[in-house]
Amino acid sequence: MPVITLTTDLGLNDHYVGAVKGGLIKGCPEATIVDISHLIPPYNILQAAFTLKNAFTAFPEGSIHIVGVTPTVELDTQHLLIKEDGHYFIGADNGLFSLLFPQKPKKVYRLNIVAQPEFMSFPTRDIYTKAACHIAQGGTPEMIAVASDEILERSMFQATTVGNLIKGMVIHVDHYGNIITNIDEQLFNSFGRNRNFKIEFRHGNYDITEVNKSYSDVPQGEKLALFSSNKMLEIAMNQGNASQLLGISESDTIRIEFYDR
Repeated sequence: MPVITLTTDLGLNDHYVGAVKGGLIKGCPEATIVDISHLIPPYNILQAAFTLKNAFTAFPEGSIHIVGVTPTVELDTQHLLIKEDGHYFIGADNGLFSLLFPQKPKKVYRLNIVAQPEFMSFPTRDIYTKAACHIAQGGTPEMIAVASDEILERSMFQATTVGNLIKGMVIHVDHYGNIITNIDEQLFNSFGRNRNFKIEFRHGNYDITEVNKSYSDVPQGEKLALFSSNKMLEIAMNQGNASQLLGISESDTIRIEFYDR
């Protein structure tokens, strides 16, 4: 049974998600449809890439992932079908896929499904659902798309090192107010080399000097740092909203200073 996932910025208050699901049920009723998220901030391809990157590997190979975030439709808008890591991905060529994968995907196709002129404002429903159902029913990419070797590139700020510092930034704040940074565990360990350190944020108004294993390692209401399941440094608060209480938002700077004992 094919699996089709949905990651969009359509929200939950309007008819849009229902219309997309209706198109999928009509076109491939045998498919299992899974919502990853419809609450991506409007037009935020970075958040869409982060969300899908941390979810799609939990699905079986062969799953089809529709990404309906900033699918702007103009006459020259390109829509892609990508096969990578055993999964299919469908969405606009707006830079999101360069943020989703660590390297350029090997199998990229440009969809030749064309929406009718009166329906050009809703490609998630009128193009992506058709492509997804085609793949779900055993069709090949070549029947609905042409091979390509290019995708639009967007760059994401990478954590950097200078002197005894790692400089990073907040890339995501989750539903609980946990703060996810772009500093990964491998960089922290290789650069830190077991030295003492201080994690600074809010211009040095707050700092943390140890990395914990779980939220419950500190008393309720206390801030902490830990590496989350995706191996990225997370700043959190035990049973509290760290983002609100510490005044930290997406794109804020996070610094880690290392020093010898």
